[in-house]
Amino acid sequence: MARTLEFYFDYGSPYSYLADTQVETIARRTGATLVRKPMLLGGVFKATGNSSPAALEQKSRWSSFDMPMWAKHYGVPFQRNPFFPVNTLALMRGAAAAQIDGLFERYHPAIFKAMWVDGRNLNDINEVAAVLTAAGLDAAKFGSRIQDQDVKDRLKATTDEAVARGIFGAPTSFVGDMMFFGNDRLPFVEMALKGELK
Repeated sequence: MARTLEFYFDYGSPYSYLADTQVETIARRTGATLVRKPMLLGGVFKATGNSSPAALEQKSRWSSFDMPMWAKHYGVPFQRNPFFPVNTLALMRGAAAAQIDGLFERYHPAIFKAMWVDGRNLNDINEVAAVLTAAGLDAAKFGSRIQDQDVKDRLKATTDEAVARGIFGAPTSFVGDMMFFGNDRLPFVEMALKGELK
C-alpha cells in the first residue's frame, strides 16, 4: 500500500534542515509520497506553551555538539548560523507562496542552504533577496507575495493543523496517524512507511 510521509518543518530549526536532507531518500526507498508542510514554529510554540531549545543554555550547549555529529553521520554540510535566532515569519510565508506558485523546488533548498550551510543573516531582507536572486527567483515578487492573503492563510492553516495534530516542535513527521518528533526518529518513520510499525 502506498503511504505518505508528511514532513512539518520551519527553516529556523537546524534539526529540520538535517532531517530534510534525508526525507526524500526515505520516501524514495519506501515508495512513499513526500509532502513537505511549512509551518510557523513560533506559532506552534505559542499555542503549546513550548519554547526553543536554544532558550535553555544546557540544551543549547549540548546541541552544539549533537548537530554537527548528525551532519557528519548523514554526510551533509552544516554550520550553526551565527545570526540565530532568526524570525522566520517571512521565510515561512515565502515557502507557502512558493508552494502555491509552483516554485518550491527552487525556493526550499536555497533557504535551508543559506540558513544552515552558508550562515547567511536571513533577518536581513537584503540578504534574503540576494539568496532568492541567486536561486533564479524574483525577490521583489516574493517580497510582495508574502503580504497576500492567500499566502498568509495557507501558512496559518498549516500551523493550526500542526497544533491540532499534536505537534509541539520541529521537525515532526506523520505516517498516517503516527507522529514522529525529531530528526532522530527518522529510522522509525521509515519503519512505519514499510508497514513495520502498527
